[in-house]
Amino acid sequence: MSIPVTKPFLPPREEYVALLDDVWERNWLTNNGPLVQQLENELEDYLDVPYLNLVSNGTIALQIAIKALELEGEVITTPFSYVATTSSIVWEGGEPVFVDIDPDTLNINPALIEEAITNKTSGILATHVFGNPCDIDTIQQIADRHSLKVIYDAAHCFGTKYKGESVYNYGDISTASFHATKLFHTVEGGAVITKDPALNQKIQQMRNFGHAGPGHFDGIGINGKNSEFHAAMGICNLKYIDNVLERRKKQSYVYESLLNDLTVKTQQVKPETVYNYAYYPVIFKNEQTALSVKKRLEEEDIYSRRYFYPSLCELDYVRSNETDISVDISKRILCLPLFHDLKETDQTKIITTIKESLTKVLL
Repeated sequence: MSIPVTKPFLPPREEYVALLDDVWERNWLTNNGPLVQQLENELEDYLDVPYLNLVSNGTIALQIAIKALELEGEVITTPFSYVATTSSIVWEGGEPVFVDIDPDTLNINPALIEEAITNKTSGILATHVFGNPCDIDTIQQIADRHSLKVIYDAAHCFGTKYKGESVYNYGDISTASFHATKLFHTVEGGAVITKDPALNQKIQQMRNFGHAGPGHFDGIGINGKNSEFHAAMGICNLKYIDNVLERRKKQSYVYESLLNDLTVKTQQVKPETVYNYAYYPVIFKNEQTALSVKKRLEEEDIYSRRYFYPSLCELDYVRSNETDISVDISKRILCLPLFHDLKETDQTKIITTIKESLTKVLL
């Protein structure tokens, strides 16, 4: 049986169907329905965040965040993230300015941010890579000194805490992805999270075409709403999220113990973090080794992922900067399979296969 790189957690079918029966009874499918409202309230409570707006996906969440904060011109960002981070800046008419990453945390290196700031810079869009918090304190100090807005692409961060509170509570806006591959999912979905009530009102209107009441529009908006069907999945999945998080933690510890005698590198998680173990990235000594391991795994019907590859500074629609660390790591990294019902015997097989591949490379 094949081992995929990830697999969505699904709740008991009968629990989901029971909520769908209620949707059929109400015949209210979208436009801020009762399940969407319920899920927003439950997520705000669970995450301990003041304002969370459910949207159709994580990319729309980023686009709304950029538009709501009125970012324009240059936006400092990381080259080591999923393509949506960069594309959202370009889509909204901005220019991404890439700052290289820290080789240990894989997050944007705050020591390099200030030298990239110009009179055209309007904000910083940083990714908490694989759910590992950025150097939030330093980034905020830089933003305050230069009057810049901060958006965190926190697509991987469900359940992560920094200094005792949800990582979503930092920055002017944090965005979440609730895509099927994430720890917590609504099949497709995302969220825009802020602590500012005025900004929250603006976000609510923006996700719904700019509606400010019947027949009245207050500024430009987009259709970023989510549906009752997606909210139903989220409501069901939220009941099991603590178990999902604990399972990921145990699986990650298994990988850690199995890899302890190999000369591979893993991500360094920031201190004062309650980590969510969303991914298990492994960095090999060079690209040839990473590709050889990937090929050998696939021969055993095991699927890893070059995540993130390529480095976003290499996209053909952006201006490239000197981000040698990101380019280098993007060529050497693989994310190993990690999902709720992955068995320890499967993990042992995965690591055994990697060890066999590395032995052949050395020979």
